[in-house]
Amino acid sequence: MSAFSLNCTRCERLAGFLAEVRQKYPDYHAQPVPSFGDPRARLLVVGLAPGMHGANATGRPFTGDHAGILLYSTLHANGFANQAEALAPDDGLELIDCRITNAVRCLPPQNKPTGAEVTTCNDYLAEELATIPAGGIVLALGGVAHRAVLKAFGLRQADYAFGHGNNFTLANGLRLLSSYHCSRYNTQTRRLTPAMFSAVFATARQHLDAAAA
Repeated sequence: MSAFSLNCTRCERLAGFLAEVRQKYPDYHAQPVPSFGDPRARLLVVGLAPGMHGANATGRPFTGDHAGILLYSTLHANGFANQAEALAPDDGLELIDCRITNAVRCLPPQNKPTGAEVTTCNDYLAEELATIPAGGIVLALGGVAHRAVLKAFGLRQADYAFGHGNNFTLANGLRLLSSYHCSRYNTQTRRLTPAMFSAVFATARQHLDAAAA
């Protein structure tokens, strides 16, 4: 397993695209994006990939884009963050018993990584998953993240179908929860409502509280 590096250029297409982005937006992070949060967290939230004007710009997952508005307000409401907004890396935001990462660490063109890129980045995700303590939870945002988590664990996709609110106990003692991604498209079309999203995090909170009791 390879340790995550900001200098990773494994995926030729993504490395080339980031080089173009750095020329167009010289003030942007425009590198692979590291995870953010408590290194000993029992809750790991897994997104898809950095957004152009969000994590790709700021260098912190879901910071500065539309998806982060719902994610961080929901984390705060369920006791996983000390504040409800994520504006910039120096805004004082801290996660509580929670860490956030992505299935793919680099900005993909049109926000769509290829299957090969998800696979190439999968050992970085496996590295994150290995840090979750017994009784912890992985919360996958969207089908790509869900399938990437299963791949990192070496589990069969057919045994753990993706669906909003699905809840699985894994053989390693962890729990896998799934949610529709908190993207602008999903929230504006009402495929995902704030109440639906909050319910998934409330489930995570209930399980963690029960495990600690």
